[in-house]
Amino acid sequence: MKLKVISTGSIGNAYILENENEVLLIECGVNIMDIKKALNFDFSKVVGCLVSHEHQDHAKSFDEVMRLGITTYTGSKTTQVLNPDNFHRSMTISPKQIVKIGNFKVMAFDVQHDAVEPLGFIIEHPDCGKVLFLTDTNYCKYTFPGLNNIIIEANFSKEIIDRKFGPDSDKEFLRNRILKSHFSLENCKDMLAANDLSKVNNIVLIHLSDSNSNEKQFQSEVSELTGKNVTVARKGLTIDFNITPF
Repeated sequence: MKLKVISTGSIGNAYILENENEVLLIECGVNIMDIKKALNFDFSKVVGCLVSHEHQDHAKSFDEVMRLGITTYTGSKTTQVLNPDNFHRSMTISPKQIVKIGNFKVMAFDVQHDAVEPLGFIIEHPDCGKVLFLTDTNYCKYTFPGLNNIIIEANFSKEIIDRKFGPDSDKEFLRNRILKSHFSLENCKDMLAANDLSKVNNIVLIHLSDSNSNEKQFQSEVSELTGKNVTVARKGLTIDFNITPF
């Protein structure tokens, strides 16, 4: 299995899990042409597209993806907000519900974000094992046994935004919005520490803020904490994403 990063961050989010036989698209918050190019204009292997919530940096190409013959999976309230042209290609998934998408088994779970029905996903496949996908939340109340790979947001450092948006700043609203809607490095580390990582192969940090993060610091701190292979996502990145390193 390969993990491909089409794009990550506020500019747009889209990721691909792909082996020789099938592809799962996760998020479609970029121009549809970027998705087409990442798939080499071959959509026949794409079994579905997961969408965590309705914000444009995650759902920009929601309708266009379905026009390619790809079925989307997201919360029912998210579907109502996005109001797709292709309702027959738009499947809903509820928290704690498990759906089979090709050979992928996906369970959604609720997260906290300023969206109508934001979701995280546990994605299982024989090649990559159990994958946690967690983004755009300020807290996760769940832990997940038996994880093999993790894709997790580390949007900002509280130290950085405290320094930038402190008491003398006129940007308190922006600071509060960041704190309430995204996963900080500190929360990311707490989340990882709360889970059993003994079987984890990869940890991929996604959705880093352009101005409120430090890529080298984030990678170093998570690597030191977990002792795992930690990669910071960037546009065009492709890594092996198997159940074991071998």
